[in-house]
Amino acid sequence: MMRYVYRIGLMLLLAFLTTAAVGQGAGGFPGFGGPGGPGGNRADRELVEEYDRDENGWLNQQERAEARAEVKSAGNRRGGFGGGRGRGGNRPAAEPGPKLSPADVENFPDAKWYDPYVLRTIFLEFENDDWEQELEDFHDTDVEAVATLTVDGKSYQNVGIRFRGASSYFMVPAGYKRSLNVSLDLADEDQRLHGYKTLNLLNGASDASFMSTVLYSQIAREFIPAPKANHVRVVINGESWGVYTNVQQFDKDFLKENYPSSKGTRWKVSGSPNGDGGLRYLGEDVDQYKSRYDMKSSDGAKAWAALIRLCRTLNETPAEQLEAELAPMLDIDETLKFLALDVALVNSDGYWTRASDYYIFLDKEKQFHVIPHDMNEAFQGGRGPGGRGPGGPRGPGRFGPPAGPDGDGGPMPPEGRPDVRRPEDGERGRQRGRGMFGGFGFGFGGPGGPGGPGGHGGVELDPLVSLENPRMPLRSRLLALPHLREKYLAYVREIAEKTFAPEHVEPIIARHAELIAADIANDTRKLESLEAFEQATAVKDPGEGSLLNFLQKRREYLLNYQPPAAK
Repeated sequence: MMRYVYRIGLMLLLAFLTTAAVGQGAGGFPGFGGPGGPGGNRADRELVEEYDRDENGWLNQQERAEARAEVKSAGNRRGGFGGGRGRGGNRPAAEPGPKLSPADVENFPDAKWYDPYVLRTIFLEFENDDWEQELEDFHDTDVEAVATLTVDGKSYQNVGIRFRGASSYFMVPAGYKRSLNVSLDLADEDQRLHGYKTLNLLNGASDASFMSTVLYSQIAREFIPAPKANHVRVVINGESWGVYTNVQQFDKDFLKENYPSSKGTRWKVSGSPNGDGGLRYLGEDVDQYKSRYDMKSSDGAKAWAALIRLCRTLNETPAEQLEAELAPMLDIDETLKFLALDVALVNSDGYWTRASDYYIFLDKEKQFHVIPHDMNEAFQGGRGPGGRGPGGPRGPGRFGPPAGPDGDGGPMPPEGRPDVRRPEDGERGRQRGRGMFGGFGFGFGGPGGPGGPGGHGGVELDPLVSLENPRMPLRSRLLALPHLREKYLAYVREIAEKTFAPEHVEPIIARHAELIAADIANDTRKLESLEAFEQATAVKDPGEGSLLNFLQKRREYLLNYQPPAAK
């Protein structure tokens, strides 16, 4: 239930800070006033141009010191409950990790950057000893702290570092692992690391197995373009911060690897508990779309007009004409595979449940593509009317407040209990999921009995969930067409039959676990206990709390699934 604690806590925090900002006037809490609308895109506070004395496009140590003074004077202290201000739940204070130097680790200069079965070490040496506080100070601004990055025996100067994420930032106390964004091209636009200019280093929040993103990526890439992912060890100022998930950036490099051309327009649909970025038609006012879809390029009015046209066609075209009208502007087959993966892998932050957390690409031929984004909360169990299933106590060593009235670590999400539908979600919006993965850590339900009807995911998540939900027209409109629904269900079955098969997935889990287990054991900054990791990644006698057990039960359910008879 911790993913709900994350979300409600984050919303309460943002509401508090936004309210406080009103009292602060124009100088209070800048950066929170982005466009409105569900899941609106906040604008970072722009400081670089103001403090870039040498006009080179980034801030050196002296320039950042001046900018930090301004941030602090404006009351812009919005870190992740850090600096003694936040709570760690029932966690002790984080301790320093083992000391490591480049001479202590193995190098892999000939391995591909996203090779899933090597564990590289990334060394970051910040200019300031108080680097963590500096990253907090500049969160939600356009300023990046500066470090030297060393990997495979080679150093890269003046790389930009920032804390990334929302719940993975705000709800993690200072001293514990928070996700990082690394810009190789901050000071040198041509600087690359194995051909890449951006690194996304994720902290593994909500994932005791530490494999959700990596496994989702490996499975998804057998069917559609998806970001690559692997594990890396991160050492900061000589101290190990443990294992991070290294996820490919959705940029032109990604497009070059996966499509005939990188030319086109990219959008990110950011996550939101009440997300409304599912391509619903919102009229012709472009501002309605700008608040929901974050354009990653400057392609202007024509690209926005194309997106609006897609939404209008998808939502308002009569069913008998829909496929013919949509085919020139949307890769329908790729979209069906995207939807099948989203549900088969039970992506709890996916399109099926939040109508957000994915990417959109308009290629040079003016055809749209949808691409996975947030893959760190997949393969997770459901919850029924009573929260956790029987036998699902709070696991050891997790963050957050003590168990609330619901006994699961916090208040209910704003949409109510998982079995309570919002009126607009339609009859099949009820998420029929039972069975739970894990009794520990972020995002895992109890290992006990069924989650009951309406659970948020689970091994029995209905492949035809959300068919009448107008917030999710890729599902409600496309899958309303019988032959597209049959094709979609065939993809769901193929995913389960092929990639969930024990002979396929068990060696993958075992190999990843072996690769990172020693580092997980020695990680003093991790967000889950070693016991939780070992339970989640067990392949010999996997219990109810294991990833393999979840996949076996999910496979059995999907291979035996019979869609309801057509009305």
